[in-house]
Amino acid sequence: MSVTVREVNAVIEGLWPIENAEPWDSPGLLSGSPGAEVSSIHLAVDAVAETVDEAVELGAGLLLVHHPLLLRGVTTVAETTYKGSMLARLIRANCALVAAHTNADIVDNGVSSVIARRLGLVNEVPLVEGAVPGTGLGRAGDLAERVTLGRLALILAELLPATATGIRVAGAYDTLISRVALCGGAGDSLIGNPLVQAADVYITSDLRHHPASEAREQAAIGGGPALIDVSHWASEWLWLDVAATQLRDALPGVTVTVSDVRTDPWDFVVTQ
Repeated sequence: MSVTVREVNAVIEGLWPIENAEPWDSPGLLSGSPGAEVSSIHLAVDAVAETVDEAVELGAGLLLVHHPLLLRGVTTVAETTYKGSMLARLIRANCALVAAHTNADIVDNGVSSVIARRLGLVNEVPLVEGAVPGTGLGRAGDLAERVTLGRLALILAELLPATATGIRVAGAYDTLISRVALCGGAGDSLIGNPLVQAADVYITSDLRHHPASEAREQAAIGGGPALIDVSHWASEWLWLDVAATQLRDALPGVTVTVSDVRTDPWDFVVTQ
């Protein structure tokens, strides 16, 4: 069975409405002919050389990624640039490129919601309410049973795919955790969010030195969450399987595959 890029993109935008994306975001159809036929779809977090090669080798007619390749403006797509090279490879292979980014972060069964449910959180609510009730950035909820901060970090290590940088934790190992706030991908901008501050721990990615240090110092004086920093790529990779299932249900007969390629940028660490 085959459908067109236009039809697949309509399904994608039905599952993850593009009008609900953050204003700064650039999801949607990035390259490809709307009338081209698609019999298979490949999913990845990033459009990088390995995932593009993978999609081409699989004969995919469409590569769906989480991170838009053209999030920021470019002045050239020459093949001397990696973005130009990726686009040229996809176009020659008749493989369209579509991104579902913040529009896939905020929905039920979106990036943060998938993590929350894999952790077994109950009473789940968004950290920042979206335009549609029940949607929004991040999630907060309660664990079914309290665990120590150290045990929660180990649970995350079992849940998420392995990366070179692993999982970093700010807080005492034996701190008891009941209320969890989280945001898949980069989430240090939400550290001051009231639901984050009311939680026992905040799980996110790309925590920078100053926001993490200030949050830790403030917690020592006036209360606040422990911090768990996980790989950006790993926190979003879990969503791919859920998205693939939704696409298979919506497009019966179309082959949908998920990339296992680790597109986390770090290869190794040296500890002291």
